[in-house]
Amino acid sequence: MMKSLLTLMALALLAVFPARGEGLDSLQVLLQMGDSCMQQYNTFEAQEYYQKAFAMADTIETRTRLADCYYKRGDYRQTADLLKLVPEDSLSHDAFRQLAQSYQKQGDTDSYIYWAGQLLGHFPMDGEIVAGLTLAYAKTNQPQRGIICGMKYSQRDSANILVNRALADAWFMNRDFTAASKLYGRLLEQGDSTFNTLYSAGMCYSQLEDLERAYHYLQLAFLISGMQHYGCAYRLGVVCIDTKRYPEGLGYLDLAKQLMRPDTTVMKAITLSQGEGYYLTQHYEEAVAAWKEHLAYNSSSIATYYNIGNVYAYILRDQEQARNYYQQFLDKARQEENPTTQLTEMMGKAREMLK
Repeated sequence: MMKSLLTLMALALLAVFPARGEGLDSLQVLLQMGDSCMQQYNTFEAQEYYQKAFAMADTIETRTRLADCYYKRGDYRQTADLLKLVPEDSLSHDAFRQLAQSYQKQGDTDSYIYWAGQLLGHFPMDGEIVAGLTLAYAKTNQPQRGIICGMKYSQRDSANILVNRALADAWFMNRDFTAASKLYGRLLEQGDSTFNTLYSAGMCYSQLEDLERAYHYLQLAFLISGMQHYGCAYRLGVVCIDTKRYPEGLGYLDLAKQLMRPDTTVMKAITLSQGEGYYLTQHYEEAVAAWKEHLAYNSSSIATYYNIGNVYAYILRDQEQARNYYQQFLDKARQEENPTTQLTEMMGKAREMLK
């Protein structure tokens, strides 16, 4: 119904134009019809009018309007193909952002970095693009360039939360945890209590070995996640073990294990920490069970066979199992081409236990 009405309006307008200016008038009518559809959020029909207008005349006006329509329909490839050929001085701020963000949404980080940089050359106070470019540099192993980008903006505006988040993450990825912690602290003072900020702050303080602060922020982050973020549960569990909150830490590690199965990389770390936690709280059977589970994910963990053998030999008094794990330990240890002094000593003790 709407399309038919718009078509009739277009025909009526075309009928009154003189034949001499028919091409120009037809182009303007198509653009006006497309604009009318866009005002009604009808990108489907707007696309048809703009495509016809672009086919009639390849101009900056037809390109940018068709690109705007494509962008709002999620067709980022065609958006970028249209806008990258428009002279930069002729791009509006919105069109420039659509060009840069089209590459970002396609996962083309290198092109995003280029066009975001070009955009900031024309509009240096676009904080959202500054934040995006800062993170893009950090994620492509160029955190120093991201820091320079963010710091340049912050000299004029140090209160932009988006930029501060990105800059804090860039400092973190650059392993300057002191600088990162200061920015995370500023974000928290600004009221930025999102999961990512709390989690990152906790991770940062953990790296600085400020474990009480790490515990505080990781706990808040885990609660905000609805207790569903396995990475946060794992980190919180490790911090708890390190601060001698053994029962609490074991609970978080167990929950992390349930949340993240079957991610074997993380499971290796979780089960190893669980074994240590149970051992330090004198829950020796649980420690052995955790270490055995660790071996299921990491059978090359030589020291774990030795630890299990020791628990069976000295605490659980199961000599048969002790001999079994000491032998497995020695079989693995002999494969090491350059054993450390500690490993050599462990091998000597294991041989004594097997006599």
